[in-house]
Order: sequence, then C-alpha cells, then structure tokens
Amino acid sequence: MDENEKMEKAVFRYSVISDLVNARNLDRGEQERLIKEKCSRKWMIPFSEKTSISRSTILKWINLYKSSGGDLKSLYPRDRKDKGTSRVFDEDTSMGLIRLRKEMPEATVPHLIEEMNKRSLITVGTVRPSTVYRFLHQQDLMSSERLKPHDCRKFEAELPNDLWQSDVMHGPKIEIDGRLRKTYLIAIIDDHSRLIPHAQFYLSEALLSYLDALEEAFLKRGLPRKLYVDNGPAFRSKHLEYITASLNISLIHARPYRPQGKGKIERWFKTVRIEFLTRFKGKTLSELNDAIEQWITDNYHQRNHGSTGEPPFKRFTACMECLRPAPDNLRDHFRKSARRKVAKDRTITFKGRLYEAPVALIGKQIELLYHEKDYDHMEIRYQNKSYGIVRPVDLNVNCRVKRDENNMHDVIITSNGTDYSGGKLL
Repeated sequence: MDENEKMEKAVFRYSVISDLVNARNLDRGEQERLIKEKCSRKWMIPFSEKTSISRSTILKWINLYKSSGGDLKSLYPRDRKDKGTSRVFDEDTSMGLIRLRKEMPEATVPHLIEEMNKRSLITVGTVRPSTVYRFLHQQDLMSSERLKPHDCRKFEAELPNDLWQSDVMHGPKIEIDGRLRKTYLIAIIDDHSRLIPHAQFYLSEALLSYLDALEEAFLKRGLPRKLYVDNGPAFRSKHLEYITASLNISLIHARPYRPQGKGKIERWFKTVRIEFLTRFKGKTLSELNDAIEQWITDNYHQRNHGSTGEPPFKRFTACMECLRPAPDNLRDHFRKSARRKVAKDRTITFKGRLYEAPVALIGKQIELLYHEKDYDHMEIRYQNKSYGIVRPVDLNVNCRVKRDENNMHDVIITSNGTDYSGGKLL
C-alpha cells in the first residue's frame, strides 16, 4: 500500500475505535457492549472485501493506539514480508492454480482441486479446500465476476445540478440524554462542481431522515435532473420514487457490489473523516451539525478542488441560468398519500383517529395527503379537487349539531343552562 492508502485504512480503524479510546469513565460493561455491537455490524472496510471485524482485532487496534500515545500512524497496516506469495504452494503450483482459475472462472473449489489432481499439479490428497479458498482470495480470484473485464470510465456531469450523488456515512457517537447515540451523516454532492447541496448528521439513516436532508438540499440549491443513490432501504422506498417523479427528477440506483459509480461521494466522506472528524471537539448533535456546516461553507466550498481545479462554489455558480429552482409548494411534494372511504356518518378513520369529511363526499373513495407524524394538517381530495383540511371529529360538538332536512347545513345549538328537558332528543 502507498502512504495515502495506509492513511485511509488508519482513519477507518480510528473511526471504529474512537468512541472506545476517547470516552471518559467508560465502565467494562459498557465497553463490552460497544465492542459486541461493532462485531455484529456490517462494515465497508477500505481495500477489503470483508464486512465484519472480530473482537480481537478491535482490542488490538485499541492497544496499538493507546500504547503509541494517540498516534494515528500506529493504526497503519503492516506489510507482510511474504505478501503476494503462498506459504503452502510453491511458485509453480501457485502459477498453475492461477492459470487454471482463469481457464475455469465458474468452477467451484472442489472442482478445481479435482482438475489439479488430474493435471498432476499437486499430489493427491495434500491440499485442503480451505487452502485453495484462502489463496484465491489473496489473489482476488475468488469471484468469477472479478475475472471478467468491466468498462469502468471516469465521468463528470456537464452542468451543475445535472447529477447529484447521495449516500450515508456512519458518524461519531454523541451524548443524548446521558447516553451515547450513533450518528449518521447524510450527504449529497453535485457531480459537476463537487459542491455539497446539503450534509447533516442524524440519529437515524431511515427514510424520514433522508427526506429531510433531501428537502433542505432542494431548498438551498434547486432541483437536480438526476439523483444517484445506493440500494439501502431508504433509497428503495416507493415514497422516494414518488417524490422524485413528481419533481421530474430521475432516480438512479447504483449496481449492487459496484461502488465505483459513487466514487465522488465516497471520496468526500474520506475528506470528512480525515479533515473534519479528527478535529471536531464538540459533544452534542447541534454542535456537530453547526461545525460541519461551517467547515463546508468556509473551507471546502472555497478552496480549489483536486479534480476540477476550481472551488466548488465558484464552479457551481458559474452557470446559474441552468439551475432549476424548487417550486413554491415543494413541501407538498413530500406528502404521503392514502385512500379511504367516507362513511355514512361523514367520518374517516386514519391511524386510529376519527376525522370528519364534507357531506358531499359521503360514500366516496377519497385521497388523504399528509406528512408523516403530522396528521393534523391532512388535505382531502376527490377527483383531483381539494376539499381543504380534514378536522378531527369532536363528539361533544356533534351532539349539539342540528341539521336541516337536506342534511347540507349544520347549526350548532348553544345552551344557556335553563332550557334543558331531560329524556327528549334535540
């Protein structure tokens, strides 16, 4: 590995152990819980196909970092002296296995061993399947897809907002109500200028968090023509597909197991880890978000980018005439839709609550438009016509409503406390 690759590996390792080496008064039980959580997670490990980290590895990184006095270089990967060579196979056997694998890219390991025996490349019974598995992994020949050439080319969008890339990065833990909570950095980058339309840390990477970040990006930088995202649950949401389609934005998903297409956002996350997180000294979520917003605005956006040679903000604003502003009713595009039938008593049941609809819609299939967790401002529509905001049913008011014979107009009867006659209907 060269120096930059070693640094990236070290930064990743630090991000794994940072909450363990920096936490004060961390008792043994809490430490074991954090380590267990990290061992059970799936990671995107730089320059590795592995997705998990063992307990012993985490403890080794912690000891290396602490014994060096907090030197990041202590987490650099060590080069093996016999790297790239097999300690089981001799050179002739290794080269023969590599040639055989390329001849038979779809063959299983037992089939390869059988063929090696037939060609007298090994002595029968002397090689275990696990040895061949390990060797092929070392040579990056385990997956048949790796043996097929891919047409991978660098690309760049022609204009600002032609293409946005978006993804989520695991952030540091911060203190919430006396407990450490994990954060997630949801970020969006403009492919042409490398400007960041919006980036924010959240306590969840679920759809609601992503939609909040996306709405903020639209408000600040306008609408993109294409949005390039990963295959996570939030990005595969039908609600997200509806939002982008309603705003005339093409939603594009990356091909599984092909991270090359998201290179720009992944490279920016690397910059965040190296330049921002290693210097951040705050403790709360608001401090974290204030700090990264200031760092993006005053630092990242104003300096020359290594690929474009221009500051992202300058490159983005050079073609302002091609930007598509967000519509005035942008928030309405983020609403969900639900269909309900209005009952004979004019009521609609939604999320366990009872609402009242206009008389004219009795028996009709209507559409409710609402924001998640905001059910007091739902719009009711029928045949693309709005009937205003539905209101919760107030049973006490309804018992005092007098209706005319056509059941079209309501009059609330008020009482002065002296005209009550028990046993009679209103």
